[in-house]
Amino acid sequence: MTATERIEVTRPITAPPGEVFALLCDPQGHVAIDASGMLQDAEGERVTEVGQTFVVHMDREALGDLDLGRYDVTVTITAFEPDHEIAWTVLGRVRPQIGHVYGYRLEPTDDGGSLVTSYYDWSDIAPHWREAGIFPVISEASLKATLGILDRTVRRGYPLATVR
Repeated sequence: MTATERIEVTRPITAPPGEVFALLCDPQGHVAIDASGMLQDAEGERVTEVGQTFVVHMDREALGDLDLGRYDVTVTITAFEPDHEIAWTVLGRVRPQIGHVYGYRLEPTDDGGSLVTSYYDWSDIAPHWREAGIFPVISEASLKATLGILDRTVRRGYPLATVR
């Protein structure tokens, strides 16, 4: 894997890992913090383990790159360690499937908050997509912006309303 096949950004978040993780386990939480503008809505239950799925209603109009109209993808959880890491792959209507992975790692900080790392990895994408030269689809700036929205969202109490 080369450095150009993975993006990682890290930001301190004022909420403890449990609150951040609660948002990341909620399909609607992903929509709430998305800085790309692609995630429009989601359906499915809060995830609790590897292998679970939920559906995200997408629209690439915000990226202005491909006119796919509105479409759905299935998010499949590939890593799940409560309050520490969650990752997933995205399965859509394209064939072959792409194989890119998104995720978050959380570490507690001395002040009661979290150090959150967001990552986007396309090192194992299908050869067809590697040859297409379209990666990364999401920029480092977008990942950084999503972490900013994540911080704001958990400070406003988002997961508390959905966890209870």
